[in-house]
Amino acid sequence: MKFEKTKLPGVVVITPKINGDARGYFAETFRHDLLENYLGYEICFVQDNESKSSFGVLRGLHYQLPPFTQTKLVRVIKGRVLDIAVDIRKGASSFGEWVAVELSETNMKQLFVPRGFAHGFVVLSEEVIFSYKVDNYYTPEHDRGIAFDDSELAIDWQLLAEELQLSDKDKTHPSLANAKDLFE
Repeated sequence: MKFEKTKLPGVVVITPKINGDARGYFAETFRHDLLENYLGYEICFVQDNESKSSFGVLRGLHYQLPPFTQTKLVRVIKGRVLDIAVDIRKGASSFGEWVAVELSETNMKQLFVPRGFAHGFVVLSEEVIFSYKVDNYYTPEHDRGIAFDDSELAIDWQLLAEELQLSDKDKTHPSLANAKDLFE
């Protein structure tokens, strides 16, 4: 596995080694020992999630409040997305900065998103099957979000506004400047 730092501290792109031939391919998509050795701290994923979405679906930007904050390890099984992580740790030198990584069934890249970051993605293919591991359980009462179209963040989602499909919840998140529940 190849681990690559991003401009955001702790956010890492992981690319597995792919062994392929005429029959198909084999890849280790998760190795607990290698990830912990790279990070330098323990991580314990407790829940796997999977979603299926069509072109233009935008999910995010989501995070959970303590004590249910989550680290995520995300990847695409089928299709292609633009995946986004935003630093929402007040006082961090990279507060309000974001990274975008294309994840696809072809490149097999994964994004490791630690606690203290909001996460979201938009589907760039006809459909996508998206998978993620989390290190804490989902609790609706701790679920929060940041507006995907926050003008201060100025995220380029690579699609026109009329192509985007959002849940009612994701249409109503506050801007980063107006979010009351961020990480100290």
